Amino acid sequence: MQNRESAQTAKPRPKVFRALGKADPPEQVEIDGHSYRRVDILKHDSWAATALYQGPRGMVVAKFNRQQSVLGLPMKWLGRRLARRETRMLQRLDDLPNIPDYSGNLTINGVSQRHAVTHDYVAGHTLERREPVNDAFFPILQQLIKDMHARDLAYVDLSKRQNIIVGDDGKPYLIDFQISLNLPGWWPGNGWPMRAVLRLLQGMDDYHVLKHYRDCRPDQLSPEQLDLERYR
Repeated sequence: MQNRESAQTAKPRPKVFRALGKADPPEQVEIDGHSYRRVDILKHDSWAATALYQGPRGMVVAKFNRQQSVLGLPMKWLGRRLARRETRMLQRLDDLPNIPDYSGNLTINGVSQRHAVTHDYVAGHTLERREPVNDAFFPILQQLIKDMHARDLAYVDLSKRQNIIVGDDGKPYLIDFQISLNLPGWWPGNGWPMRAVLRLLQGMDDYHVLKHYRDCRPDQLSPEQLDLERYR
């Protein structure tokens, strides 16, 4: 099960440190016009509440981004922005393997929840430290990152192993694109200053993949690749 935080074992957080305040993800939603029932809460932190839903097309992960205010300051705008960014990323990458498909618009009683984003559930578990994944795992992950970079994208958050899923099929999958960067097709958004930032972030992507590679499968790397200082 990907990135699960048990509601039974997690200590209760003050509402200011919960994306939805005192509320939990709704028990019943509609996704792409179909009714889905909540079967588990995977995580609820300051940024988002993530839940697993069961419906006519199988299991779907729904992430509800920040709604709770902070010291009286409204934060719903941030939740909508993060959901919009992640939805756009999933749609832009929908033809790449090893990224879960966007599942569709989430509504409650017919009302679109603009702070929510959905994707198909990936059966598997988060990458563990020093996990002896199969020989193809990291080459596939590196190719996936290379393909993303070729589209003027940077994943940005690869330092977290929790964002890398080891599928039950043994393949790598990426989740959680809420802070990923993609350059627009217009100037100045795609001008040289932003391209310099993009190249820096893409270099960080490569570095963190290699760091996980060294941690899990050092036997596949050359002495030069094992020396991470060369890639800083």
